[in-house]
Amino acid sequence: MCGRYATTANPARLAAELDAIDETGDPPDLDRANYNVAPTNQVLTVVERHDHDHPEDDPALRIRRMRWGLIPVWTKASEPGVPAKGKPLFNARADRAASAPSFRDATKKRRCLVPMDGWYEWLVEPAPTGKGKAVKQPFYMSNADGSRLYMAGLWSTWRDRSVEGMAPILSCTILTTDAVGDLTRIHDRMPLVMPREHWDAWLDPDHPAPEELLETPGPERVSGIVARPVAPLVNSVRNNGPELLAPAPGAPAPEGEQAGQISLI
Repeated sequence: MCGRYATTANPARLAAELDAIDETGDPPDLDRANYNVAPTNQVLTVVERHDHDHPEDDPALRIRRMRWGLIPVWTKASEPGVPAKGKPLFNARADRAASAPSFRDATKKRRCLVPMDGWYEWLVEPAPTGKGKAVKQPFYMSNADGSRLYMAGLWSTWRDRSVEGMAPILSCTILTTDAVGDLTRIHDRMPLVMPREHWDAWLDPDHPAPEELLETPGPERVSGIVARPVAPLVNSVRNNGPELLAPAPGAPAPEGEQAGQISLI
């Protein structure tokens, strides 16, 4: 699963890198680095859409902010303009999304990418003494070369039709799959990494995505990703800064593994 991640992406710079249109409305120089992104936060996404006024034109990449936690289009309003609270849909299983009522519409027509520097996962181990609560050690997963990761996501547009002129609420979810390679030592799930060569097919607004893009990838997809134990500061969403990424001194490697076999740094 993926319930926390870190990103230093600036929408203006991201738009320049990807030759995309920045639709966030953020000032170009605004630093929105977030080292402890949590569900319900507003997050950056990459979508490909036609121009509303010129639908015949080729679709273009667009940078948009969305609420992390998908709101299905059929969600009822709890009060005018406010969607009713439901299960926090910040993750969706890639192998079930196409048939799940909450995600199947988005899987057909609204797929996106969620850029991040890396994500956090917790390794659960028995208490050192064999008694008491299990120990949850946070790990941070990122590309060894420091390059940005792009995760497959789905998005939705929700509006209360009874509220005239209401601006739509955009929301998204991150797809997850079975963990592969050394990442299985940390957790049995991982976000679905979408490599650049598959972006055109994944983001295409006019055609369904090839089914194979929703399948569990091979270990080579994550071969450049390294995991390192970090301090438990990330456990609280109140903590937010680059210190969350610092390696935790003396933190244990996964049980049965020697440091280095899981690409720990």
